[in-house]
Amino acid sequence: MGSSASKIVIKSPREVELMRAAGRLVYEVLCAIEARVRPGVTTAELDEIAEQMIRDTGAVALFKGVENPQARFPFPASICSSVNEEVVHGIPSDQRLVEGDIVSIDCGVRLNGYCGDAARTIAVGRVDRNALALMDTTREALEIAIREIRPHIRWSKIARQMQKYIESRGFGVVREFVGHGIGREMHEEPKIPNYVERSKPEADFELVPGMTLAIEPMVTAGKPGVKFRDADGWSVITKDRSLAAHFEHDVAVTETGATVLSDGS
Repeated sequence: MGSSASKIVIKSPREVELMRAAGRLVYEVLCAIEARVRPGVTTAELDEIAEQMIRDTGAVALFKGVENPQARFPFPASICSSVNEEVVHGIPSDQRLVEGDIVSIDCGVRLNGYCGDAARTIAVGRVDRNALALMDTTREALEIAIREIRPHIRWSKIARQMQKYIESRGFGVVREFVGHGIGREMHEEPKIPNYVERSKPEADFELVPGMTLAIEPMVTAGKPGVKFRDADGWSVITKDRSLAAHFEHDVAVTETGATVLSDGS
């Protein structure tokens, strides 16, 4: 394994089921939000849905109050809502969605001491063929990872397949933001790239049963470069202002493959 392997926390079957309960809540929040996405709705209204659902279950919104050194203030919302060229960490606001937008909703919760974290990109009304292809490609890259997971293979083998598929469709794989381990904390070891970095073999790791991973391909319709939006230090946008999509699931490695913890099962 890589250098981060010793820090990876292996979960018991009981812990995996507690994480599944947290993941189920995230799934329900995302479904409720998707049902409300339409032209004219604001992303702040979508955040209100999440906040109420999370509060009603006695869970805690993971994102609210998180700090980062680039930002001028702690993250103020229960979800990230990233519209069009925003890749991740978009802040809900009074911005109204319009026909043809795509919006990536990322939600994280802590329930009974364990975390769930998932995301999906949603079309606002009718969107063009390029946006649909981008969303389909990103979703399929996540499905490739889930299908290919099995014990005792190295993550780089899976990441290579994700990257090859995404780039074969003419899209870009974001490098600056990657997936992560998850459990009692939102961000645990290991880091989970959606591409292969040959110059960083130490970042690779072997999959073993009991690992719990938040896998989250972030894909751009143009070049893969991203930057922080200067206005808030939170929102990450594509440098070329091309569209971006983001899908994420929590997954536990089993003796035979993988089980998804955030698909509502």
